[in-house]
Amino acid sequence: MPSADTRPNDDLRIELACFELAGTLYAVEVGQVLEIVRCPPLVELPFAPRLIEGVVDLRGVVLPIVDLGRALGGAPASDPEHARIAVLRVDDLVFGLRVTAALDVLALPAGQVEALPRLAVQAGYEALRAVVRRPGLPPVLVLSLDALLERVYRSAGAPEAA
Repeated sequence: MPSADTRPNDDLRIELACFELAGTLYAVEVGQVLEIVRCPPLVELPFAPRLIEGVVDLRGVVLPIVDLGRALGGAPASDPEHARIAVLRVDDLVFGLRVTAALDVLALPAGQVEALPRLAVQAGYEALRAVVRRPGLPPVLVLSLDALLERVYRSAGAPEAA
């Protein structure tokens, strides 16, 4: 009988929470998701970094909210009244990520999670850390939350768009 250390990669599983934004599926590791809630009204913060949309009071905790669309350089998540907030934890930092819809959890063999195409990596694209291929379906783009947070930090010094 093979030992646990000699199992093929297909025995290793990963769980990804999937979100939709402008028709594209994005995902983060389930272990980083604390909860997913409807998007409450946001309170804007004066002089906040431009990628922080505002804050919400969620059960006594004030959370900064980052809109995934804007953080990826596109349009904000459409239909804010029906948007969802994924409450995420990266190390000791908790924040909300606004998305168009929260979909489901993919549980799949780790071997289905592939590195980004070489051109994207060489061009310095850091917003994603992996891609999940699904036969007959569009790929799922796995977000790098560290890179997203770095964009938020850098937006603090960026001039506001006219």
